[in-house]
Amino acid sequence: MASFRPKHAGYAASAIAAAGLLTGAWMMPHATNTSTAKAAQTMAAQTISKSDVSAEQHYVDISEKQAAAFKVRPVEPRAFNVLKNAVGSIDFNQNMLVQAFTTNPGRIVDTPFNVGDEVNKGDTLFTIDSPDLLQAESSLLASAGVLELQTRTLARVKQLLRTGGGAQKDVDQATSDQQTAEGNFKAARDAVRIFGKTDVEIDRIVAERKLDSTLIVPSPISGQIIARNAAPGLYVQPGNAPAPYTLADLSTMWMVANVIETDAPAYRLGQPVEVRVPAYPEIAFRGYVTTIGMNIDPSSHRQLVRSVVQDPQHKLRAGMLANFSIETEPPKVTVAVPAEAIVREGDGTMTAWVTTDQRRFERRTVKTGLEQDGWIQILAGLDLGEQVASTGAIFLSNKFANAITG
Repeated sequence: MASFRPKHAGYAASAIAAAGLLTGAWMMPHATNTSTAKAAQTMAAQTISKSDVSAEQHYVDISEKQAAAFKVRPVEPRAFNVLKNAVGSIDFNQNMLVQAFTTNPGRIVDTPFNVGDEVNKGDTLFTIDSPDLLQAESSLLASAGVLELQTRTLARVKQLLRTGGGAQKDVDQATSDQQTAEGNFKAARDAVRIFGKTDVEIDRIVAERKLDSTLIVPSPISGQIIARNAAPGLYVQPGNAPAPYTLADLSTMWMVANVIETDAPAYRLGQPVEVRVPAYPEIAFRGYVTTIGMNIDPSSHRQLVRSVVQDPQHKLRAGMLANFSIETEPPKVTVAVPAEAIVREGDGTMTAWVTTDQRRFERRTVKTGLEQDGWIQILAGLDLGEQVASTGAIFLSNKFANAITG
């Protein structure tokens, strides 16, 4: 019993003090009871916080159960592309854009295609009733008739010469006339062929002696119709704007940007480009720089930089707002952490949580650089190989902030 009394002496005194506190509390008004309870709760919370959070040493301890939900990643080297960014717009690749004109004047007869239609090279864009083609076919039939006549004449005088009823000079003259007629006929065929008629079609015209004034205007390229000004009955002439049809190969587009003057020395032809548009934020369109302006705009102090961008699925549209990133230098290898390991605090500082045992995490202020492909470049504050919380970093920052603010 003697050994028992010292061990519990403090306990007895505490019990008496607690009883006194309870009695005093019972005798106080209700409002005082409430404030006392809240104060007790606050003290309890502070006691708990101080046991696993150190504001002075900037660390947070977590339980084994909590640690199971955390993911820890090492600080590791990553290659970061050195990029320049600019805003611009999408345009048609003017090198792959064609205005389809008729080669001869006439009135449009048929227009089978509309804006947005896909066409292949050689497809009939539209047809016209061409007086020039009609004249060329008339000359063809006339020359064919003369050739046929001169061929029969030559055969007849040769026959007369063989039977002794003709002279050699008549044969020579008939031969010359026949050759002239043959040359005229070939020239007439070529004249009709210029209008796009094939040899089979020309032979049919000669055989049937039937004129066809329909001139076919074929598509000069494979692509998509982006503008149409053609309509049946409209009189068109070569080169007269607007063109009946405008076509573009949309497999590539232009990204046109005006970059700030101070960035101008960083751009070179052939540099790879990554383009993004608000309409498809998840898609990165790839291309390369093809044109760098030779002058700086004196009013805006910007320089033209134009890139050709691959768009095999034809998603881009001329006029779209676009952002581009250009690799201006070879990639640089620096230490990095996953993006989720970095927390932006309320005052704007960037922090990471470093651990050696996955139970105690030290709060570390870091200086960040580029963010690419889910990784953030670390310029200062972390060393290669250190372990940082990736999943759970926000939880640690919140717990630390709650503890130091009470």
